[in-house]
Amino acid sequence: MERIEEHACHGGRQQVWKHASETLSCEMRLGVYLPPQTERAACAVLYWLSGLTCTEQNFITKAGAQRYAAEHGLILVAPDTSPRGPGVADAEGYDIGLGAGFYVDATQSPWSLQYRMHEYVTQELPALVETFFPTTQTRSISGHSMGGHGALVAALRNPGRYRSVSAFSPIVAPSQVPWGQKAFTQYLGSDTAAWKEWDTVELVRDASERLPLLIDQGEADEFLDPQLRPDLLRRACADAGHPLHLRMRAGYDHSYYFIASFIGEHIAHHAAALRG
Repeated sequence: MERIEEHACHGGRQQVWKHASETLSCEMRLGVYLPPQTERAACAVLYWLSGLTCTEQNFITKAGAQRYAAEHGLILVAPDTSPRGPGVADAEGYDIGLGAGFYVDATQSPWSLQYRMHEYVTQELPALVETFFPTTQTRSISGHSMGGHGALVAALRNPGRYRSVSAFSPIVAPSQVPWGQKAFTQYLGSDTAAWKEWDTVELVRDASERLPLLIDQGEADEFLDPQLRPDLLRRACADAGHPLHLRMRAGYDHSYYFIASFIGEHIAHHAAALRG
């Protein structure tokens, strides 16, 4: 682990670190916010997964989350969205390859060599964080768009690992929308049955843990109907009896202006669960 940035922020420290990832076989960066409470005691961790084209920088510079993390005494960890560096596979377009890992463990060449973002986020990253930082080893997870998909899938596929989960504008049914179909074909192959393991709408049907899903979705989001489809998740949760709090926000779009408007409520939600 090598620290490459540090800034005083709301009484705490916003840092950026890099490390050699064994899972992804490349160097990875992550943003880590240490609230002032870590000077006295270990704190719980909220992981944030960003969306398409993002790096670790988007959330830490645009969301304004540090203020609320300092208030509640939460460590914030925001990793990059894909492997990067010389020799890492890429493709034309913004929705495959670099910056578009989709938080799955790829099975198809050439992606399977390094695109194992789910394993990285749920296994290697928390082990690293809990070794190098003053954490209580209790954790929650959240994210936006592609990262919202990643957060929901991480919680549903790993019962007991997270105390709470939330998302902004998540891709909830990637098997049924263009973004997900394109990515899954590349990363997972043409067998659509295998896609179900990475699809929130499919996973809630048989979830062994009824972890409540908190989701905020802007009604003015340009990707609402073609890509995000929260109506499909609402129906699936109702059929399965899975707790869902879906809040449709009038006038809000897909941007970080939307996230910054409600990130305080999400952090308070996670803080309450982590205290419990």
